[in-house]
Amino acid sequence: MSSTTRSSRANGAAAATDRTSTGSNGSRAAGTTAATAKSRTLFVPGNEACAEGALYAGLGFFAGYPITPSSEIAEIMSRRLPERGDRFIQMEDEIASLCAIVGASLTGSKVMTATSGPGFSLMQEALGYGIMAEIPLVIVDVMRGGPSTGMPTQGSQGDINQIRWGTHGDHSIIALTASTNQALFETTVRAFNLAETYRTPVVVLYDELLGHLREKLTIPEPGELPLVERLRTGVPEGVDYHPYLIREDGRLPMSDFGGVHRYNVTGLYHDMWGFPSTDPRTVDELAHHIYDKIELRADELAQAREFYMEDAEIVFISYGSPARTARQVVHQARINGQRLGLLELETIWPFPARMVRDACRNARSTIVVEMNMGQMYYHIRNAVENPRSVFLSNRVDGRFITPKDIRRVLRIVEGQGE
Repeated sequence: MSSTTRSSRANGAAAATDRTSTGSNGSRAAGTTAATAKSRTLFVPGNEACAEGALYAGLGFFAGYPITPSSEIAEIMSRRLPERGDRFIQMEDEIASLCAIVGASLTGSKVMTATSGPGFSLMQEALGYGIMAEIPLVIVDVMRGGPSTGMPTQGSQGDINQIRWGTHGDHSIIALTASTNQALFETTVRAFNLAETYRTPVVVLYDELLGHLREKLTIPEPGELPLVERLRTGVPEGVDYHPYLIREDGRLPMSDFGGVHRYNVTGLYHDMWGFPSTDPRTVDELAHHIYDKIELRADELAQAREFYMEDAEIVFISYGSPARTARQVVHQARINGQRLGLLELETIWPFPARMVRDACRNARSTIVVEMNMGQMYYHIRNAVENPRSVFLSNRVDGRFITPKDIRRVLRIVEGQGE
């Protein structure tokens, strides 16, 4: 496939055969993968690429509980973090793991845990706490077949809707994904940046296949990728401190626990001092704040890679590992003269509705490729102007989607039968 050109849909740059589309907070411009004098090139599985991205981003505390297929991340962190003076702890379960990183984040550390579907189910109450208390943290979900114990060693994308609606109450969340180890490294760095920028939990999700697939990974030299550090309050000791008083730019400075300020943190609706409140105005303002700070920036957060989209008559939309197969199908079709294109989503939540709608506007048909019963398919149908033109190519049997699977649906869409 031709070399990658990165550009932003927002600035009106011309379409390229393979390009990255982002909003203003999704910039990939600094994410070059060219090897430099101080960069390192490795041949590693996706779980290690994710771990390397977290370490590059400044991870200072990891708590986790082993679960297939994410366990390698915890194993790597148990070695690497102590080597550089940071902290790793294996907790008794996933509930305690997420609670531990919530507490560590409040002390000023960049934090992360890693799990899979059953463990993520156990984390939902603490995830809601992190959203309500506005705690920066990163959760990695290496997806496997479900529900329940499901298929521990087989890939799936069945957690898409759980990521968005798993915890109760009105809220929003940021969730990112990738289809290659290089992109996964950069996506993990971006997850930490967004967690710190918006003071919110961010989920990095990918499936078992990518987690265990070995590929080349180039780790950029320090400083090559931009890093967002914790915004700390400038209120001096002895001055009345309002931990939840939002600045005019929408950001919320923090004060490290154990520092000069004592303040309250709760999962209850709270006022600007952090104390519980049932005042209708206070509750209404906070409810809108934790929702709007993400949903109103959906276009800025949207990020995707585009392949041959400038004249595509049939558009594939995919994400994660299945996007690798979709790229192969699209590339081969172009060689044969078929005008197919691919929109590979890298932001899953908030759902990039405008980006999807724009990408499909001039297409005759859209085919969604994913490893579930159509969890993203239904959101895409709701986003496009002609829902009847959207079709699904999927597998839910734990096996990877093949080009043959996709071409079978393509023939049906084109009226050629199976």
